[in-house]
Amino acid sequence: MSNIAVVYHSGYGHTAEQAKAVVRGAQGMDGHTATLIAVDPSGQIEQQHWAALDAADAIVFGSPTYMGSASGPFKMFMDASSKPWFTQNWKNKIAAGFTNSASQSGDKLSTLTQLAIFAAQHGMIWVGLGLMPGNNNSKGSVEDINRLGSFLGAMAQSNADQGPDAGPIASDLKTAEQLGQRVAEITAQFLRGKID
Repeated sequence: MSNIAVVYHSGYGHTAEQAKAVVRGAQGMDGHTATLIAVDPSGQIEQQHWAALDAADAIVFGSPTYMGSASGPFKMFMDASSKPWFTQNWKNKIAAGFTNSASQSGDKLSTLTQLAIFAAQHGMIWVGLGLMPGNNNSKGSVEDINRLGSFLGAMAQSNADQGPDAGPIASDLKTAEQLGQRVAEITAQFLRGKID
């Protein structure tokens, strides 16, 4: 049984829907629990959540992409993680990431790269999406899983003039669920042959 933490910031609720989908995917695997941890607008998480992150077997990071980067509050959370970085509390944990923006591209890859580097600085082991790209030929559609063609993590797109009830669309949420499932599967494999 593994414990997966999903820590995220959501400015308008769209990335929160993506985070919930990651949790659904992880919890859909037998023997896995997943916990949502929200970063507040000031970049803080509740004190007990730091302990939950330390105790987790895997941590999935999520942030909207603002101006080609993780949101300011999520960056503040990243900076505040210097204490567990110094003591290497997250070393050898599984890590993954997801992001959302209003634009089809929105430079989301930049945010996923930022999250992967952040995980590497903590000594974590990054897990990519593990899905072939969708919506990339004449028979494809926006309903395809991984319609935005990401490999590093899950991407989603939500219209800027609509709330989280309208986006991310179903295929993006299914893609996030697949990320949660993959993290659970890889974490289980890793724990069977755990290194200290």
